Amino acid sequence: MILKTIADQLNIAAQCRKYNLSLWQCPQFIFLVMGLIIIFSSLFTYAIGTRYISDPYMVAIVVLLVASILFVLSTIISHSFDKLAEASRMKTEFVNIVSHQLRSPLSNLKWVIELLFSGRIGAVSEKQTEYFKILKENSSRMEELISDLLIVSRIEQGRFPQRKEKIFLKDIVQGVIKNSEIFARASNVQIEFKAENDLPSVFNDPSQAKLIVENLVDNAIRYTKERGKVEVSLVKKKNHLILSVKDSGVGIPKNDQKYIFQKFFRSANALKHQTEGSGLGLYITRSIIEKFNGRIKFNSQEGVGSTFLVTLPIK
Repeated sequence: MILKTIADQLNIAAQCRKYNLSLWQCPQFIFLVMGLIIIFSSLFTYAIGTRYISDPYMVAIVVLLVASILFVLSTIISHSFDKLAEASRMKTEFVNIVSHQLRSPLSNLKWVIELLFSGRIGAVSEKQTEYFKILKENSSRMEELISDLLIVSRIEQGRFPQRKEKIFLKDIVQGVIKNSEIFARASNVQIEFKAENDLPSVFNDPSQAKLIVENLVDNAIRYTKERGKVEVSLVKKKNHLILSVKDSGVGIPKNDQKYIFQKFFRSANALKHQTEGSGLGLYITRSIIEKFNGRIKFNSQEGVGSTFLVTLPIK
């Protein structure tokens, strides 16, 4: 049992997978690197000491002192990283468990609201209908938030399933825009879509490609005020497809732009305009794009609007 525990601790790759961290962020790997630094520092100190110090005992003391200081520092550093990694893992697991537990009662709540709203168990007055609409809208918002939290949890745990198949991104974009028309009309926002003819297919996960487009188009509509415009385009450039989503919305303040892809971040002007959102959409979007070797960038000016550009490899 003890030997198995030691073997598990020495298995750096397994420990990194446990925390879902890259090699350079893994506490065990950092400790190994620090150990190599201690060895080389000790050899270097010994080489310098023998050149300038005639007493071999003094050289040994200096080498041991340097090695001891470095060992203490490496232990403190690796232990701190270990605590941070463990806290991050526990946070991800907590979000995952809570999100799953919230799904069942929320589904039951939505079913009851639909049942009451339908009038099948009794007449519904006009005033009651208004209340049911509010309940329905808020339960939908909760469902969206829980869904986003589950996706983030799966991404961080490396358990977000992906399947690559041949898809036509143009068809996906057209479908998303069609489904967004009601929301756009309610927001008094016009959507335009332009695409080149005979665009090639790409190998991607259709559901995740749809999620990318949905997040960008939804954000563009959500952050565009009345009588605004959202322009979506799709073109081929060399061996890539480039999706552009441009809006005439509130824009992103310059000081906030470096944080825009962080989890739960929302810019100051979005909060000022009381625009709904969880701050998870762009984090999810970038994570998916990067897993398919794509890139996302944006240009934005506060009060003028934003343009998000997604580049996906064709092959």
